Amino acid sequence: QVQLQESGGGSVQSGGSLRLSCVASGFGSSTYSMAWFRQGPGKEREGVAGVHADNRITYADSVQGRFTVSQNTAKNTLDLQMNSLKPEDTGMYYCAAALGRFRYSWLWVRPSEYNNWGQGTQVTVSS
Repeated sequence: QVQLQESGGGSVQSGGSLRLSCVASGFGSSTYSMAWFRQGPGKEREGVAGVHADNRITYADSVQGRFTVSQNTAKNTLDLQMNSLKPEDTGMYYCAAALGRFRYSWLWVRPSEYNNWGQGTQVTVSS
């Protein structure tokens, strides 16, 4: 059984930084695609960064150049370094995993493609 646990959320001022971490377990020998999503107040869940099964990383335009994903396969962790945070980055951040590879790489942004989710960690950015 796959389990994902996020940590590292908190409250920062605009321009600040936070580092989120996702610890994964239960993958066994299977290949997974992973991603970070977020959901702001009154908004739909949106993809922030996707780590494809071939280790390519795709970022949402809104975070490109500010957020960086790093993956430690030995420790089964997926970190999200967030710099130059803005109030619009506020939301609950989730780690997600999908078994195998996506048929089309752009599918990484669709929450429905993932069947494993963490409980989320809250990020609040004040102006």
